[in-house]
Amino acid sequence: MGGKLMLKVSIVVPVYNAGRYIELCAPSLLHQSLGQDAYEVVYVDDGSTDDSALRLDRLAARHPHVRVVHQENSGWPGKPRNVGVRVARGEYVQFVDQDDELTPEALERLHRLATRNGSDIVLGKVTGTMQGPSSLFKRTVEHCTAEDMPLFESLTPHKMFRRDFLLEHGIEFPEGRVRLEDQLFMARAYPRAKSVSILGGHPCYVWNRRDDGGNTSGRATAPEDYYGHLRTVVEAIKEATQPGPLQDHLLRRSYRVELLRPVSEPRVLQRTGKALERHFGVVRRMALDSYPPGVREGLPAISRLRGHLLEEGHLQSLVELARRTQAITPHLTLDDIRWKSGRLHVTTTIGMLRPDGEPLTLVERHGRLLLDPDLLDGIKGAENWEAPHPLGHARGELLVHDTARNLWWFPDADLSPRTEPLGAGRHRVVLTGETAIDPLAPAGGEAMQPGTHLVWASAQLLGIGRRTRLTQDDDRARPATMKLGTPPRLILPTWGGPAGQLRLAVGQPGRATVPHRILLHTTATPSLRRTTRDLLHHLPPDLRRRAHRLARRADPWSRR
Repeated sequence: MGGKLMLKVSIVVPVYNAGRYIELCAPSLLHQSLGQDAYEVVYVDDGSTDDSALRLDRLAARHPHVRVVHQENSGWPGKPRNVGVRVARGEYVQFVDQDDELTPEALERLHRLATRNGSDIVLGKVTGTMQGPSSLFKRTVEHCTAEDMPLFESLTPHKMFRRDFLLEHGIEFPEGRVRLEDQLFMARAYPRAKSVSILGGHPCYVWNRRDDGGNTSGRATAPEDYYGHLRTVVEAIKEATQPGPLQDHLLRRSYRVELLRPVSEPRVLQRTGKALERHFGVVRRMALDSYPPGVREGLPAISRLRGHLLEEGHLQSLVELARRTQAITPHLTLDDIRWKSGRLHVTTTIGMLRPDGEPLTLVERHGRLLLDPDLLDGIKGAENWEAPHPLGHARGELLVHDTARNLWWFPDADLSPRTEPLGAGRHRVVLTGETAIDPLAPAGGEAMQPGTHLVWASAQLLGIGRRTRLTQDDDRARPATMKLGTPPRLILPTWGGPAGQLRLAVGQPGRATVPHRILLHTTATPSLRRTTRDLLHHLPPDLRRRAHRLARRADPWSRR
């Protein structure tokens, strides 16, 4: 493969002392459905001192679509990634770390989405032990920009980039030992991208925690150094945008996440004395120097209050606020649950409770809505704190967790924020509405895979984010077993586990089976035993007899 031969995609993998992880992760890269004549794998060995170079050369000798570049150690992944982009022969470049994997159809699906939309950047749904649920991947988005989608919520570089886009704009990783190098790269790329696509309907990138801890940094960073690098990220965003609402919008994520982290729970409660004061001083200086006022003003009420206390110098107030907000808990009410047209319709109401168990409220005074005075009582600088747009930042959804594959899906939901009057000028903010869980198409039109799927609820209200299990308060809600699809698969909804969480047991298509673990879970309590009897009543006679036998043979120690 020489000259100007153009391939569809180049996978660029920086390598340093990867050892056995090279062979563990290589199969997912070598056997992509895109076809070996349409892509290449470019490994850039950053001066490894173990046998990684030899392992890579062996791979290249066996696989014509693998190339290896050897270079002197640069100390960080930035330079090998830049070298990989320069030598790549693909129209698009997909960055993969040495201990991660791609799903078998990842390149084909991402490249198809990219060429359909002329995309500069394509984000593929991420799964694995290093990745939790991200609402950015709720749905596939054909075309968007940083202005109309919260792209800055995904700042890792494990994405597909149009190579000419990177070269034309001179977008490179910083080289050498630079913290937040991924964020800096994405801060340069996102604002300049005219078309970004998101593949939410199919998992693409498998981001796994190494069993030896090798993909986490063990070296502590002084706050002055860390936030010095964050300043560089902020300046990159400012360089690519004009002052105003868009720039404030793009800067808001780093203010909310990185800057407020040392003065929010749990960090501000874990540090004491000089260490706490040092972090507070560093982030306060940056808040005052680097962020326009519109950044803080666009935050939800409690986050905006933290920023106010930070900028005004109220460290002890931040500590006390964190102590109280840490104890805020979600309160979920299951209003209804039923099957309709092959989908499980779940109606819920989600609110927040203060540490004393009372609702987190807003109080109306003189035409203004004030953040809960009982929560803020005695906190200096937080007196009469206004929440002028309490519904503007409220959002939430139900999530379905495929436990076997560690995949999170976002069913179709119609949850709307509203205020509920509690009397005496007090109101609480809640999210309420209906979610339709379709076992045959949780996302991307593909059916749920066989196994156990847990249902969760997530909510952001007034700047407090919480996730909770979807449980029932009483015995009213007992959805029936359903057979769906062609060939049919058994969908068995149960309330199980320590908290009585809603779970969907999905059988193999065309096979009437009852998962053993579900039977064990549903025999744990009298209430769940009643639910089990109801569910078994809907099964065919032969399957019902088999289920009874399994339950009788169950090891009591497994009924947990």
